[in-house]
Amino acid sequence: MAKLTSIRPRVGRLRTALASVAVNRQERDRQRDERPWRRWYKTARWQALRWQVLVRDLFTCQMCGLLVADTSKLVADHRKPHRGLAALFWDFANLWTLCDHCHSSVKQREEGRDA
Repeated sequence: MAKLTSIRPRVGRLRTALASVAVNRQERDRQRDERPWRRWYKTARWQALRWQVLVRDLFTCQMCGLLVADTSKLVADHRKPHRGLAALFWDFANLWTLCDHCHSSVKQREEGRDA
């Protein structure tokens, strides 16, 4: 059977939707860290606030109830996303303790649905 070579394609090349997406994790992290409020996480004020939240919640994940002794595996998470608003970012009542698993999976899925 012969190939059809006389019919030209009618659809031009489609530009990929991924052209504007960061290529790798380092690039994505760099772009994320350019947001001014990202620097707030590196302040002594944030570290003190985070510690107060962990102590208040007795080092227990407020989503699954897991007690975690290693504080590096706990996250002081914003219940309502702050989206760069300083009042929400620093609001003690807007923070709760989550374990890494709940923060990285359950909470991220919930926020993805709300976005």
